[in-house]
Amino acid sequence: MEIQSHECVKNPGDGECQPESSVNIEIIIVGAGVAGSALACTLGKDGRRVLVIERDLTEPDRIVGELLQPGGYLKLIELGLEDCVNEIDAQRVLGYALFKDGRNTRLSYPLKDFHSDVAGRSFHNGRFIQRMREKAASLPNVRLEQGTVTSLLEQNGTIKGVQYKTKTGEEMTAHAPLTIVEIPSCFVALILKNCQLPYANHGHVILANPSPILLYKISSTEIRCLVDVPGQKVPSISNGEMAHYLKTAVAPQIPFELQHAFLSAIDEGNLRTMPNRSMPAAPYPTPGALLLGDAFNMRHPLTGGGMTVALSDIVVLCDLLRPLRNLNDSYALCKYLESFYTLRKPVASTINTLAGALYKVFCASPNRARNEMRKACFDYLSLGGNFSNGPIALLSGLNPRPLSLVLHFFAVAIYGVGRLLLPFPSPKRAWLGARLISDASNIIFPIIKAEGVRQMFFPRTIPAYYRAPLASRDK
Repeated sequence: MEIQSHECVKNPGDGECQPESSVNIEIIIVGAGVAGSALACTLGKDGRRVLVIERDLTEPDRIVGELLQPGGYLKLIELGLEDCVNEIDAQRVLGYALFKDGRNTRLSYPLKDFHSDVAGRSFHNGRFIQRMREKAASLPNVRLEQGTVTSLLEQNGTIKGVQYKTKTGEEMTAHAPLTIVEIPSCFVALILKNCQLPYANHGHVILANPSPILLYKISSTEIRCLVDVPGQKVPSISNGEMAHYLKTAVAPQIPFELQHAFLSAIDEGNLRTMPNRSMPAAPYPTPGALLLGDAFNMRHPLTGGGMTVALSDIVVLCDLLRPLRNLNDSYALCKYLESFYTLRKPVASTINTLAGALYKVFCASPNRARNEMRKACFDYLSLGGNFSNGPIALLSGLNPRPLSLVLHFFAVAIYGVGRLLLPFPSPKRAWLGARLISDASNIIFPIIKAEGVRQMFFPRTIPAYYRAPLASRDK
């Protein structure tokens, strides 16, 4: 369908629009975050006519989406967008360092089989997004418009497009055969300055009490610090409760060489919060529409896997759309795209499950069995070799195999039981070991159930896995 547009954003830096004649749009993307911008670039390069509507095209200032795992960087290469991490002062990330009770261990990504450029990247999220928006806007068949989508246009159960308000408040409608919606996702965030991390080019995870603390560089001069604050009600920033909590409960657990910068960041007062949510990807196929990004699937940000999942989803989706000649048969397209929900599962469910399980293991607990699991996890990873390479490959997105995740998770539990029973078992220790195994099961199995056992471990048994492209069936 034709869309009559009175203004079109060509400069994502300032959101200014330029007139453009009506264009036959194939795909509307609502939201120009990491997923929306990357998808627009990829579809545009495939020759699709794309309209992107974003509420605010100025550079975002978010405290999430700042760490891209190596697996996500490989997906960026696959999409031809690896240059988007250039010229934004992005920092190479080569692994993690864990800190617990005065001990620490370094876990490096298993990158020896990859090109030397392959590594994680950490950066200011807004700079990364702007690079992708600029790249998308440079394509002649991709239009970026600044506007707020107010509703999806539905006709006889099929999404036909969107209604939105432009930057000037003008009501507009846009129609397309396919509409893709991306909506962005309590950590407390600070930026530490004038200090160095104990391990260069590594993310740092402090197994603090009551919950983990993350530190990683987002530029050559800035370190992002994310403090997990458990519970529904967090201390207030406005009345000083949060600052007091950070100084008294958190600061003593920060590595000594970072404590001064941490306290200075609190005194500067630029504290920000972000709720942590987990939402398994439940498919709700709707003709003419598809959810993507945090609108569709969220996981705890502890492992920094959100962008890896989003970019992996885009690779799967673009591969599915590439052979299609047209998208106008909404119901047939909806049926065909059901395979998207199956094909994305190995990568997404591995990262989702790991994030949820690790967060529960890393949090301090009055439950002794749970704390034994926490100690066992730290010591298991400290063993090195495959004991650390296997889990870090899962965390980095380099090994998206759910079965490997389950095997390593229970290997940690069995390792913890073995430590309890050696050198001399006792009934009390054996009972604690049984509780440890039970707690491990209670952590991981509900997450797996929510993700879908069949979708995670046996995707090839689902008929949608083999669904042929519409173009093939039209012949």
